[in-house]
Amino acid sequence: MFTVAALYRFATFADPQATAADLRLLCADLGTCGTLILAREGINGTVAGTADAIERLVAHIRALPGCADVDVKYATADSAPFGKMKVKVKAEIVTLGAGDLDPAHQAGVHLDPTDWNALIADPDTVIIDTRNAYEVAVGTFENAIDPATRSFREFPAWFDDFAAKLRDEGRSPKIAMFCTGGIRCEKSTALVKARGFDEVYHLKGGILRYLEEMPQAQSRWQGDCYVFDERVAVGHGLKQGHYATCSACGLPYPRDTDHDCPGGDADGAWPHRG
Repeated sequence: MFTVAALYRFATFADPQATAADLRLLCADLGTCGTLILAREGINGTVAGTADAIERLVAHIRALPGCADVDVKYATADSAPFGKMKVKVKAEIVTLGAGDLDPAHQAGVHLDPTDWNALIADPDTVIIDTRNAYEVAVGTFENAIDPATRSFREFPAWFDDFAAKLRDEGRSPKIAMFCTGGIRCEKSTALVKARGFDEVYHLKGGILRYLEEMPQAQSRWQGDCYVFDERVAVGHGLKQGHYATCSACGLPYPRDTDHDCPGGDADGAWPHRG
């Protein structure tokens, strides 16, 4: 039995290359597999190994500067879910391409599921789904705005256009943002605050924690949540949903429906929805 840990933390690493080198040595010693991404803005990744190995690795990460409260989601697997261990250094731990942001200090306010329900019930709150269009199509919160993005890199341009409309209307509303596990909405709240909006909130632990903790009778979630693994989608209680992935275009579709899909775009940049 393998323990799988998905984690991220926005922190400030003065020398991510040195931090990555230490982690490569530790992971080799522990025999873990998976991927860790480091940047000056923090750490992100999913790793698997024995329960003891993951415990030691997470303890090492928690000892890094600003990482004592690293968000970790645990699962199990019967076999190794990754072929090898990779520790990479990149410009960003989740690519937004919006220049210098400081999510470690500038992100919006975390809300637990109960407080989140109260916030999004307010008709004056603007609710923004920060995920991509194919994810939103599987499920989202009621009354959430879908930016219809193809990648997270498109979100800043979309938000700048949206913010201009809000200002034209003389509005500066409360903004509630969410994503699958928390990392994209946490970074995008830093972007929104940098654009001059003050009341900015995001769902702590993302949709997955919400579906795990919120009783379905009290839930404001509609549909399933797309996930980037063999489950394809999950519902309340993180039970596997009824979706499959098209082998031609890579998009999710309900298992009980036909999916007539000719494949991707000519340039391969955006999958075709059948």
